[in-house]
Amino acid sequence: MSKEPRAAVSVDGLTASLAAVPKKGLPPVHLWNPPYCGEMDMRIARDGTWYHEGTPIGRAPMVKLFSSILKREGDRFYLVTPVEKLGIQVDDAPFLATDFTAEGTGPTQRLTFATKTGDEAVAGPDHAIRVVRNPDTGEPSPYIHIRAGMEALIDRKTFYRLVDLGTQEEVDGTPWFGVWSAGVFFPMIPSADLP
Repeated sequence: MSKEPRAAVSVDGLTASLAAVPKKGLPPVHLWNPPYCGEMDMRIARDGTWYHEGTPIGRAPMVKLFSSILKREGDRFYLVTPVEKLGIQVDDAPFLATDFTAEGTGPTQRLTFATKTGDEAVAGPDHAIRVVRNPDTGEPSPYIHIRAGMEALIDRKTFYRLVDLGTQEEVDGTPWFGVWSAGVFFPMIPSADLP
């Protein structure tokens, strides 16, 4: 497999190209279709840490800015400005859900998740929760859809809290353990597989 060319763009250069973007709300990356400019030496680790040239980015406002210009195309992730599109590496999910609040109970319960970068999403029809189990170990990897085809990995402590709210329901005639939010039941594990 050939290696993509590295883009000659610095973090400061990328930040400068965003100077004209409105400061309120998320930038309209879905409307931007700039030319591909190569790969940037930037990586989002599974624990939600952003790295540039192998060094963690310690400035939270900068990470938040970069997370706001993320765009997914197929299985690839890009940082997109009105004038450039730069490929980056994402180890698992581009976001990390670090907490949630719960209101109500049963089918009327609402679970609002917060990410490490400040995004919020209410689990429901537009923000599905899914759990992938490692076929070898059975270890669960829980995710919630955040925006535009991009998910957040739900961190371990938050997932344990979520499991505490779980209940059993039938899905297509099979009992499942899962959670309710905004009128949707999200199955997490077949009841037969519970310890």
